[in-house]
Amino acid sequence: MGIALGGIATVDPVIQSNPIFFTAVMAGTIIGSHAPDFDTILKLKNNAVYLRHHRGITHSIPLMIFWGILISGLIYLLVPGLPFLNIWIWTALAVFLHVVVDIFNAYGTQAFRPFSKKWIGLGFINTFDPFIFSAHLIGIALWVLGADPVKTFLTIYVLIFLYYLKRFWQKKVLERKIRLSFYNVEGIFTSPTISQKIWRLAITTEDKFYVARANDGNIQIVDQFDRMPVPNNELMRTAKLDPNVDAFLSFSKVYRWEQTEYDDYTEVRFIDLRYRSKDHYPFVAVVNITKEFKILKSYTGWIFSEQKLQDKLLIEDL
Repeated sequence: MGIALGGIATVDPVIQSNPIFFTAVMAGTIIGSHAPDFDTILKLKNNAVYLRHHRGITHSIPLMIFWGILISGLIYLLVPGLPFLNIWIWTALAVFLHVVVDIFNAYGTQAFRPFSKKWIGLGFINTFDPFIFSAHLIGIALWVLGADPVKTFLTIYVLIFLYYLKRFWQKKVLERKIRLSFYNVEGIFTSPTISQKIWRLAITTEDKFYVARANDGNIQIVDQFDRMPVPNNELMRTAKLDPNVDAFLSFSKVYRWEQTEYDDYTEVRFIDLRYRSKDHYPFVAVVNITKEFKILKSYTGWIFSEQKLQDKLLIEDL
């Protein structure tokens, strides 16, 4: 998308005719289109910090402005004399486009901070969408072959806009079918897959959690659980004090919980129901708590086998 915006920027004759100015704008749009995800570095600290902040403040309204100024300012320092405002406009547009695109997948973003910390994930475009990705590759190839970049990418973006409308309509049709098929529906969480026909679904009713799969509009329940509120007892209050569990609960929109008693400790597990993959729920938060209500070990994140999870929770010298 950064390259596409750099191509569209050539609508300005000055950018088109000045190789240095063009290079500066292209650098701004490419870096700007990645800037909000620089928070990925937080994963080096731990999963809880990453989970709590990824797509949070770095995708907020103030940071959208900040990224544009920072990147444009650095480019201007490296190549003084270029029109700063023009570089900033295209760089800021690249940042804005990144954040807007993130809103449409299931993971979502806190794009309205500082006015609201609510996660916005509309859930009708896959995090990696083959159509959108291929459309950009085709546009870049046509540009390399000599096509006008402005006309090429504007045409592609009109097609992508229509594609978004199509996926939005598909989601609405699916939601309407779910509400007709289930009693007392309180929440519907959709996760599109790479396939245009297949959607992952998590459905909340008054007393049940349903995990389902829609294939070409046909809804199949693959799991269901009784909807049990988290008890207000000392064990759960201790679990919620753990940073990993706290980060998970701040992000997860639909989850169930379970606890398992062992000789010396109790395992409390919170399981997000939106990301079922190959009969497994990879996004979890787990905490082990002693009988004296002390936290021994905890973990949160995406993990795809029970053995790997237990390796991370290995406790010595209980």
